Amino acid sequence: MAKSTDTAGVIAPPPLLALAAVVAGLGLDRLAPLGLLAMIPPLPRYGLAAALFALALFVVLRAVRAFGRAGTEVKPWRPSTALVTGDIFAYTRNPMYWGLGLLILAIAVGLASDWSLVALIAFALVIHYGVVLREERYLEAKFGDDYRRYQARVPRYGWRL
Repeated sequence: MAKSTDTAGVIAPPPLLALAAVVAGLGLDRLAPLGLLAMIPPLPRYGLAAALFALALFVVLRAVRAFGRAGTEVKPWRPSTALVTGDIFAYTRNPMYWGLGLLILAIAVGLASDWSLVALIAFALVIHYGVVLREERYLEAKFGDDYRRYQARVPRYGWRL
């Protein structure tokens, strides 16, 4: 069976990349703890972690719901059948990756994992170069001017102020 070329060609599933960042961060914490986040008292740290986790869940679920309404695939290694530009995608083109980053941050804060903060930076770079830029090339080739107009209107990673 021939492999489909109708995909973004991402380097790995983004949830797997997030899991790798968390595992690496927690592993490095066991090998060489820094103890910086542990200086924050547990109660405020847990409260912040819970808020970050809730925000991550909210962002990811909104994005997944928008994909479901459009009838297109959430998994970036599968073909896209529709360009999703509404709901949370009207504010940022990559809310799912924002959500995964917030999840890593929530885990880092909640578990006082300094190395997970470092791993979050590595995750962001891998997501940008190995996933987002590839998705953008794919979506531009597949949806043409519609995607270029969307790119011009909506920021890649953040909300316009």
